[in-house]
Amino acid sequence: MRTSWADLPETIRAGLEDHLGEVVDAADVGEGQNSDACAVLTTADGEAFVKAVHGFKIQTRWLRNELAAATLTGGFAPRVLAHTEADGWLAVAFERVPGRAADLASGSPDLAVVADVAMMIGMLPATGLRPLTARWETTGWWARLAEASPEAVDGWDVPMLEELAGRLPGLVDGDRLVHTDLHGQQVRIDDATNQVRVVDWGMPGAGPAWVDPAFLVLRLVEAGHTPAAAEDWARRSIPAYNDATDQALDAFAAYLAGMWSCWAVAPHPAPGAAHRARLARGYAAGRLALVGTTRGA
Repeated sequence: MRTSWADLPETIRAGLEDHLGEVVDAADVGEGQNSDACAVLTTADGEAFVKAVHGFKIQTRWLRNELAAATLTGGFAPRVLAHTEADGWLAVAFERVPGRAADLASGSPDLAVVADVAMMIGMLPATGLRPLTARWETTGWWARLAEASPEAVDGWDVPMLEELAGRLPGLVDGDRLVHTDLHGQQVRIDDATNQVRVVDWGMPGAGPAWVDPAFLVLRLVEAGHTPAAAEDWARRSIPAYNDATDQALDAFAAYLAGMWSCWAVAPHPAPGAAHRARLARGYAAGRLALVGTTRGA
């Protein structure tokens, strides 16, 4: 259950106000699943967007990652205005980013904006961030899925998928900044100023610049593009995507489909997990149709 701004410990509220100034209004935010408290604060100097988490858990690490990423993104991420820790809570105040989500539908003018953003992020160094080679070193997702939910692997060649997915850690070595969850809702466009920001940097990493475009391909499929059209767009619009070999993209598709499917059948799956699993499996089914024929296993 969400904690309201008013119910946060006084130490947390006072710690933020020491940097932001007196809060004259606080509007609790209901959407989002990765914070225990979320609010838009109004002070004499403007607005701030606050996220807070309690205890030591994965969401705490994600919020610390957002703190670290803010210094690496070259202005793409919201600026950190203040942060404080007390009474088991971590709270971070970001500048409030105005604007709307990017539209990834076919023919949208936002596609060019998203391509430029992905290209520029891929040029930035990921100094100090955990490499994807380590973050994705856990394999065996398909075997676990087969054990936990045998019906979920009906019609899938589990040994082949295990072998393909197991290659991914060795194919994502790199030192470029990677968001790893890039999609339309994360790209915010302010039509009044033409300013573009990327939000929710909870899972950044160091890897090759083709990884974020590969995530975007899945999201284009989600927005109605065919897998072939989505990949064609990425190859034409984001040069770094062409650095990914067919083998690397096959491994990426197999790995992501297995991992997201495992998350979807967990005892307490996160909201949206089933949708993400269907998206990844649908893309993998199309992507891997040629494996074992023209590409070789």
